[in-house]
Amino acid sequence: MDRSAVKPRRRILYVTGTRADFGLMRSTLERIDRDARLSLDVLVTGMHLDSAYGLTVREIEQSGLAISARVSVEPGVPSGALMAANVGRMLTGFVPAIEASAPDIVVLLGDRGEMLAGAIAALHLNVPIAHIHGGERSGTVDEPVRHAISKLSNLHLVATQESRTRLIAMGEAPSGIHVVGAPGLDGLRELPQRDRTQLATDYGLDADRPMALLVYHPVVQEAAAAGEHITAIVESLLAAQVQIVALKPNSDAGSAEVRTVLEEREAAGQIHLFTHLPRVAFAEFMAVADLMVGNSSSGIIEAASFGTPVVNIGSRQNLRERNANVVDVGVIGDDIKKALVSVLSSPRYARANVYGDGHAGERIVNILAEVDLGPLSSGKTNAY
Repeated sequence: MDRSAVKPRRRILYVTGTRADFGLMRSTLERIDRDARLSLDVLVTGMHLDSAYGLTVREIEQSGLAISARVSVEPGVPSGALMAANVGRMLTGFVPAIEASAPDIVVLLGDRGEMLAGAIAALHLNVPIAHIHGGERSGTVDEPVRHAISKLSNLHLVATQESRTRLIAMGEAPSGIHVVGAPGLDGLRELPQRDRTQLATDYGLDADRPMALLVYHPVVQEAAAAGEHITAIVESLLAAQVQIVALKPNSDAGSAEVRTVLEEREAAGQIHLFTHLPRVAFAEFMAVADLMVGNSSSGIIEAASFGTPVVNIGSRQNLRERNANVVDVGVIGDDIKKALVSVLSSPRYARANVYGDGHAGERIVNILAEVDLGPLSSGKTNAY
């Protein structure tokens, strides 16, 4: 065999900062790791390294994926100031980490500060950036951060045609935008292993009573009211006599207030509260719950694959593309209660999902393996 004809593996570096982005990307990352054309490193930062959020780096370790670097951030009561300062801390740590890994492509997902820091570092190190889930709208601080990452990126792996159209309108070259679907849908329907009865038994719930999966993250611009908002949500669910399975929020401004309310309600025996649920358990609850409540992107994107009704509360997911299973409501208690009554009296939805067909990972891997890096490495300008 002519070894000179064998192409070296293309080196991919994925930046992960939360349980959420790793859970969404895990199957795609494992597919990258298995592909003979690619090699994978994972740069771990943020909430993964904090015991207060479940020390979820252990899930990455257990997956067998190669961790090339760990970049810690400053702990403390989450605030807008701490979030901004930690972007700088991550940037300082990412530069030597990326230099040591020497990737051909840095892959980023979504709109968090970890991804923004990764984009700034890779741009200045002249490493092409592939951005997943760009082009989406959501209002709040997430949207400008997401668009900023898109403008720093060279390759766009978007979930929907609408996102592609938006990126073109933002001046991104159409040739660099690929509609691949949402990677979080890959294998999602196959994840649940326990039915409702078994899951209820294992977690001390009553399978015959309505059950809600609650995931609520504070909105940075509304952080001062975060405690009031989560209180209104919990009281509305309790008034509807719904069992509550709740996850603690991400490390965003206002999250301390949300955590305090949830922990008090757990101590009172009113909710079942978890710092973290493994991806399989989270999918199991999403599949069997009578409804999902809160403002998580998993309700907007993933829940439709199970036909689970979603009561989406507040402004965090403003303007994002919706599936038919989503009911939008403000943070006023009476409005939430009315939405709960309506949803609990309605049948489940068809399992149609505008965010894709569950094969995003295959498309992403092929694009990463075959894309011409020459144009990606030569800088970028607006397409108009």
